[in-house]
Order: sequence, then C-alpha cells, then structure tokens
Amino acid sequence: MNSTPNRRRIEFLGCPLDLLSPQDIIEQAKLALVGGKRLRLEGLNVAKLVDARAAPCLMQALHQAEHIHIDGAGISLGLKVLGVEAPPRCAGIDLMGLLCEMAAATGASVYLLGARQEVVELTAERLLTRYPGLRIAGLRNGYFSSSEEADVIREVRDSQADMLFIGMSSPRKELLLQTHWSDLGVKVGMGVGGSFDVLSGQLPRAPRWVQRIAMEWLFRLLLEPRRLLWRYVYSNSIYLLLLAATRMGLTRRSKVRVQS
Repeated sequence: MNSTPNRRRIEFLGCPLDLLSPQDIIEQAKLALVGGKRLRLEGLNVAKLVDARAAPCLMQALHQAEHIHIDGAGISLGLKVLGVEAPPRCAGIDLMGLLCEMAAATGASVYLLGARQEVVELTAERLLTRYPGLRIAGLRNGYFSSSEEADVIREVRDSQADMLFIGMSSPRKELLLQTHWSDLGVKVGMGVGGSFDVLSGQLPRAPRWVQRIAMEWLFRLLLEPRRLLWRYVYSNSIYLLLLAATRMGLTRRSKVRVQS
C-alpha cells in the first residue's frame, strides 16, 4: 500500500520542514490508521528551530520524523521572507483538534501523555465533550523518571491506542517518540507541547484576531513573562539574524527537495 503522497521537504535554515497542508496531513493519518506508514508528527516553531541547530539529538529526531509541519507564525513569516511558497500554518493544538475530530469519526482511539494528572484528566473530559464519539484508550501525567520510562511505554502499548499525543516540552517529547517509536504500538504519534494546559482551561489561548496577526507569542509572553522573556529574546534574535543572512545570500538558502 503506497501511503506516502508526493511532498516537498525543504531544509529551512538548517531544519527539515514539510510543505504539506493540514488536510494532507489528516489524509496521511487516515492511511496510517488503516495499515499505511506510521506517522510521527512534529511542529516547527522559532524556538525549536534555534534549539535544534544547537542540539544534534533534537535535530536528528526531527529528521527522522515522518512529517514536520509549520507550527509557529514566525516560521510562516520566515518562509514568506525567503520567497518559499508554503501551505497555511497549522498550530499544533489545532492539528491535534483535527486529528481528534477524525478519530471520533473513524472510531480510532487516542492516548494522552503529559502535564499534571489533574490537567491531563480535565483535557480528556473536554475532548470527549468537544468530539462526541472520541475514544480515549488511556492517559497519564508526564511526571515520571527515566527509570519509569519503560513502564510508561508499556502502558501506552498495552492500551492499544491508535494515536498518541505527548504534552511535554521540547526536546523531551521529540526524544521520547524517537527513542521508543518501535515499541509504542501507536499508528500516529504527535508532540503537542503545552496544548493540554490550554485545552484543559488552565491557560487561555490568544483571541483569534491576535492569532491572525501572528502575535500569539506576545500574548503568551504577557501571560508568563518570567518563563518566556529571555527565551523569546534569545531565540527570536538568532532567528532574525539567520533570516537576514540567508536573505542577503551570506548563508546557503533554503532548498526544496522532493521526496516520494
């Protein structure tokens, strides 16, 4: 069964990025659920791009993932600056919603891993309300030690879940998927960062108009200035320098290579 449609994977400022629309990714996930190629889905935002350039283990995990989608507004804007035609950005929390909607319609089951126990439980309740018919095969908080990791992986596999959403920060979620991909048993695995905190209502999401003008990062910064200020200053500064250097031809431009 050929489950991999034509796609464009580009190297964007040193990181892999797939120029697939959200609809194409959902179709890929549907194929995975019926026996096609299993999918690891990761999103690329500015902070992750900067981190991956400095962390070979994270970069390797991204290269090994089947799909890297445009997660952050900064990535979408950077593609435009470099003249790369790209599909619309789909934030990880929105792609997770589309996948849950598809799962509810097809009978696929999901496993939620990450955040605090009360947060992941509330996330499950809200997902069940939002997507009637969704089957949640299991859930667990993300607070476990390396010595407990094998037991957690076994729990996910024994649940026989079709899809796994990991609500942890980078690079932990990427490395968890990379290290244990062959043992998890799921057909679709996706890192969703702090999405559980938003879905559970613990953190508000920026209004739609703020998202449309690509200022969701500023909204998050105002919510958590102590945690995010230095991270945003550091990563955004490096990103702008990389874009400027590439734009002026001082570094190798992003190249598109077609993979089948």
